[in-house]
Amino acid sequence: MNFSSLSIKNPIPAIMLFFLLGLGGLLAFKSSAVQDFPDIELPIVIVNASLPGAAPAQLETEVARKIENSVATLQGIKNIYTKVLDGTVTVTVEFILEKNISDAVNDVRDAVALVRADMPADLRDPSVTKVSTAGRVITTFTAAAAPGSQVDEQELSWFVDNTVSKRLLAVPGVGSVKRVGGVTREVRVELDTAKMAALNVTAADVSRRLRQVQQEAPGGRGDVSGAEQAVRTIATVKTAAELSKMDIPLTDGHHIRLDQVATVTDTIAERRTSASQDGRTVVGFEVFRTKGGSELAVAKGAKEAVAELQKNHSNIVFKEAIDNAKPIQEDFDGSMSLLYEGALLAVLVVWWFLRDWRATLVASAALPLSVIPTFLGLAYFGYTLNMVTLLSLALVVGVLVDDAIVEIENIERHLSMGKTPMQAAMEAADEIGMAVIATTFALVAVFLPTAFMAGIPGLFFKQFGWTAVLAVLASLVVARLLTPMMAAYILKPKKQHVQEDGWLMQRYIKVMRWCLTNRLKTAIASAVFFIGSIMLVPLLPTGFVPPTDRAQTQINIELPPGSTLKETMAITERVRLAVAQDKNIISIFSSIGGGSSGDAFAPGASAEARRAVMTLTTVHRNDRKEKISDIEAKIRERIADIPGARFTVGTPDTGVKMQLVLRSEDPLALSEAAKKVERELRGLKGIGNVTSSASLVRPEIIVRPDTARAGDLGVTTASIGETVRVATAGDYDMNLPKMNLSERQVPIRIKLPDNMRADLAAIERLTVPGRNGPVMLGNVASVYMDSGPAQIDRLNRSRNVTLDVELGSRSLGELNTEARALPSMRNLPPAVKIAELGDAQEMMLLFNSFGLAMAIGVLCIYCVLVLLFKDFMQPITILAALPLSIGGAFVALLLTGRALSMPSMIGLIMLMGIVTKNSILLVDYAILARQQGMNRFDALVDACHKRSRPIIMTTIAMGAGMLPLALGWGADPSFRSPMAITVIGGLITSTLLSLLVVPAVFTYIDDLEHWVKRMMRKARGIAHKDEPAAPTDAATSTPGVEKH
Repeated sequence: MNFSSLSIKNPIPAIMLFFLLGLGGLLAFKSSAVQDFPDIELPIVIVNASLPGAAPAQLETEVARKIENSVATLQGIKNIYTKVLDGTVTVTVEFILEKNISDAVNDVRDAVALVRADMPADLRDPSVTKVSTAGRVITTFTAAAAPGSQVDEQELSWFVDNTVSKRLLAVPGVGSVKRVGGVTREVRVELDTAKMAALNVTAADVSRRLRQVQQEAPGGRGDVSGAEQAVRTIATVKTAAELSKMDIPLTDGHHIRLDQVATVTDTIAERRTSASQDGRTVVGFEVFRTKGGSELAVAKGAKEAVAELQKNHSNIVFKEAIDNAKPIQEDFDGSMSLLYEGALLAVLVVWWFLRDWRATLVASAALPLSVIPTFLGLAYFGYTLNMVTLLSLALVVGVLVDDAIVEIENIERHLSMGKTPMQAAMEAADEIGMAVIATTFALVAVFLPTAFMAGIPGLFFKQFGWTAVLAVLASLVVARLLTPMMAAYILKPKKQHVQEDGWLMQRYIKVMRWCLTNRLKTAIASAVFFIGSIMLVPLLPTGFVPPTDRAQTQINIELPPGSTLKETMAITERVRLAVAQDKNIISIFSSIGGGSSGDAFAPGASAEARRAVMTLTTVHRNDRKEKISDIEAKIRERIADIPGARFTVGTPDTGVKMQLVLRSEDPLALSEAAKKVERELRGLKGIGNVTSSASLVRPEIIVRPDTARAGDLGVTTASIGETVRVATAGDYDMNLPKMNLSERQVPIRIKLPDNMRADLAAIERLTVPGRNGPVMLGNVASVYMDSGPAQIDRLNRSRNVTLDVELGSRSLGELNTEARALPSMRNLPPAVKIAELGDAQEMMLLFNSFGLAMAIGVLCIYCVLVLLFKDFMQPITILAALPLSIGGAFVALLLTGRALSMPSMIGLIMLMGIVTKNSILLVDYAILARQQGMNRFDALVDACHKRSRPIIMTTIAMGAGMLPLALGWGADPSFRSPMAITVIGGLITSTLLSLLVVPAVFTYIDDLEHWVKRMMRKARGIAHKDEPAAPTDAATSTPGVEKH
């Protein structure tokens, strides 16, 4: 059934179809969410268990190992990561991608419930959650008191926790709002040690008794005067002053008033976090989005909400500190303008060749009509407008005009033979229909396998592949239904004239005839070219994802364990002053003890007072000469002399560091090996910092009971532990008595004065409950200083150490090879193993699955061509253009100094499909010409003569369409430009060479086919007869060629 002629005879259905598709596409485009990366639901489950004050070594034995062993029995687990810090255990369970996330959460919850009884009784019930917000922080705002207003930090913090958070969570798409810095209100009861000793009372007693007295107890039901009432027992207080007057009964029958033994103050909890903007202390809050939310919509909604809050609360000044939505908006606008620029350039190419505005109009209508329906398809699949789908569209812009160019060029040629537009459109569309369908399906065959790739890259490429396939199929429908129909009704008839060949065409035909007659030389030359291009591969650097330049970088600061918040703040300020001298840096936001770690896979990893994250906003990349990596190198130099801290410079994105992970059951062997490897890694050239997660040792105060004396006096270890805990830090948060206010509860913390903590002798003087009354701690236990690990990292049930190497100016692949070849890495002790994790491993996985996708793609192209040409041999001729394109791609990458990374791999896949197009056009016409009775040589010359113009037109149109990408106009070029460079480089060489080499290959394959047929006949014993026509005739009859 011939759709083109049908559409020419009945234009109305086609017009209606495209009108509806266009309308649907525009509506889908308007309603699509705009995101940075697609939402990828990784089956990751996080188990959090907390026991405040417990040391990492104790938690590892009593909690972490038990949870790991129970979880490890589940099906479909990929990795188990455990991080044990002071008082908290975080177990992150990563499942294989096929695992349903809800099942994963339930499985892990059941596994944890099985071992809950074996864990310490004081441990809070472990929480099992999945990562609910998507991606990283979208925007970070700061709130500070306006000049002259009386708002203190505690009020400001509560304002952020209450008013701001309520208002922002009402914005559609906002997933969570986290406060950074600020303080929490609490009522502190500081006990007087001398009075306590005189009254024989311990801190733990007071805390427990106060909780029993100061509470609202639920109670019963009354029946007074024939109606029902609820009975409530209320003994709560509203203020700290009321609390201090409270009488508390003690265990021995006495009672005391609280203000006799303690001072009660309504104050703030001990500071563990802080935030500052350009050196000024502020309270920050970060906004995250839910899954499926549009980053731009969320950012816009959040900004409007904050502006509204600012209007209503003039005593507080809000300011935006970090805006991660701006680069996304830029990328989106850039992608859109690239679509327009690419389209415009492609249209100019058509006009340049055809010099007919009517024909140009017909060809240019193809582009919007292919792109707009694609949005409808994306909405149907549930995809958003993100970096991956927009990239895919920007890449196929050049390809979309192709089919229309080939059709219109052919119709033009028929018009110049003196036919009417209607006749020319019908015959030309018939003649070339086969080739257009073949080229489109070759492209589909190449892109579809990327949609079925494995691993995390596969999740990204699913969207990439489908977007490209939808757009290319839409362009096929346009080229078969709309272009011939528009040409038939819009183009003007021409007088019959024979086109004179230009100087270029005459030269080309001359060279091409030489190549055909000297086909052996041609074949050898092209083989040499292919081998040469393969030999270029070792010269190319390899990487995973090129680092992006989003006008932002980070400095992670880590002080030695045991450092106080004050010390961290002092060092952070020193770093800020050192870094602020750089003119490229506009603003600096620092968060200490939590906040923007920016890394989606390390939630809460930085929640310690000794760690800080500084986010530096730089001048936009168009307004400065330096690359972001140069700025980071300068920062490293500036802060290199600051003592007492470890610094990591650079965003926690992929593409900026290499990880080596060592694991072992033996902690001593592991730390020794890690130290050796770290020492040797520092000797590598051109890298940034090397940091090791090998646990630093922190100071500890050890209370070791003398069991004989403690047993004699009736003192248990549990009562010693509780006394020391309550005296130095207060009771567990869940056991604290609370004071009820209108909108919240304020905890009441009972402890000894802070100066007690600084004195070991004072701790020895604490009294612990014994059989015959209180006993001094120093009598039943010794108190001394010691050390223990500050943090323990485990991977798959054994301890591990991660060595992070900042790439600096090196590429991931070569650095990884060099690091693996170090003597200490080659001669690891038998107990220590290398765990395959990190970017380098993702890169290997990516290259493997890409290789497979490419192979499948080429196979698919071959199958499609065999089906269309009904011949097994000639498709091999068409695939001969593939090796010719690779050389050009590699040379282009080498010349521009780009690495062979994820984007350039995508470019190569794209090439596979585009390059076959040229040879399909040539071979298809050669076969047609032979069917009309030409001999092989003349048929090939005629094919090259007639089809070289559309081939060169489409190549230039495609190259022009991708030029803005390659030059890095508009959006952030780091990801887009290597891809476009690969395609343009490959296109140039493959077009030039395939115009010369494909005819020669055609003759070889044709001879081979003749020979096979002769052999078959001999084998069957049939005498050799001359055939009336060429052997490929019967094999390829295209419908409606000779309907003149």
